[in-house]
Amino acid sequence: MAQYFLGVDGGQSSTVALIGDENGVVMGYGAAGPSNHVRGPGGLEKLRKAVTISVGAAWRNSPYGGKQLPKFDSAFFGMTGGGEDKAPIIRKLIPARLLEVSHDALTALIGATEGQPGIIVVAGTGCICFGINARGQTARAGGWGYIFGDEGGAFGLARAALVAALRYEEGWGPLTQLRHRIITFSGAKDLNDALHKWYSLDFPRDRVASFSCHIDEAARDGDRVAREILRSGASELAQLVARVRRRIFKPKDLVLVSYIGGVWKSKMVRERFRKLVEEQGQNRVQAPVLGPAAGALLAAYRNAGRVKIKLKNLPPEL
Repeated sequence: MAQYFLGVDGGQSSTVALIGDENGVVMGYGAAGPSNHVRGPGGLEKLRKAVTISVGAAWRNSPYGGKQLPKFDSAFFGMTGGGEDKAPIIRKLIPARLLEVSHDALTALIGATEGQPGIIVVAGTGCICFGINARGQTARAGGWGYIFGDEGGAFGLARAALVAALRYEEGWGPLTQLRHRIITFSGAKDLNDALHKWYSLDFPRDRVASFSCHIDEAARDGDRVAREILRSGASELAQLVARVRRRIFKPKDLVLVSYIGGVWKSKMVRERFRKLVEEQGQNRVQAPVLGPAAGALLAAYRNAGRVKIKLKNLPPEL
């Protein structure tokens, strides 16, 4: 009897599902909208829709797409914000012999290292660091949200840029082109107007966070303030690694450290982060081998005792 395995990455911008067979061959791929913020307005329906559409599309794209959705041998969901509030809903939607719903940092790490022990830094709109050692012990740092943390995340970088621009505007901060860039980005008449726009519902966190790419452009143009914001952000992310490492790894352990998220598009952040992390000791920074959806699928195989599975036929973007 054929066996089917399901891995799903549920994030703030999209939900991606992969279906694999008993040999690790990826049979189907599907995507849908965001599946987080369950407790927000319409959140439950968004979650149901994202899971149903992404998994349904993955099954339809498989060689068995004309048949009814199967009972999966094992399914694993890595969800932004954790899985405690989402698991009861997902269990009603997905038939599976084994089904686990966890947080997306775990699946990001499993994908990035292909299941090897290590540490992952997720830096998108926000940021969090998560690690697991050879004994299965885990630790995390960061992930405190945009009010109390996320200094190295895209929202934190954008917030620092606005602060720097306001200080320059008031005459007690250094010259920076970030002022002009913020006004243009915001469609504002001046910086005060931009500030008020950023406080409005027209500028949710992800829209504010998208300004981070303009900080990188300014830094590459030679803006010293922008460069310092990126250097400071990279330092914050490197400190998260140090905190996690101390908790679950020994000083002499060689630790794989990887990263994922939009912030890492900045070469300046990547290079500064790599330098700082590798200076901490026995750390090796590497780009992720696989993405978080592939990590979720690997986790599904592992839960079924298939720990040596190597994924084949992955879509190019994964």
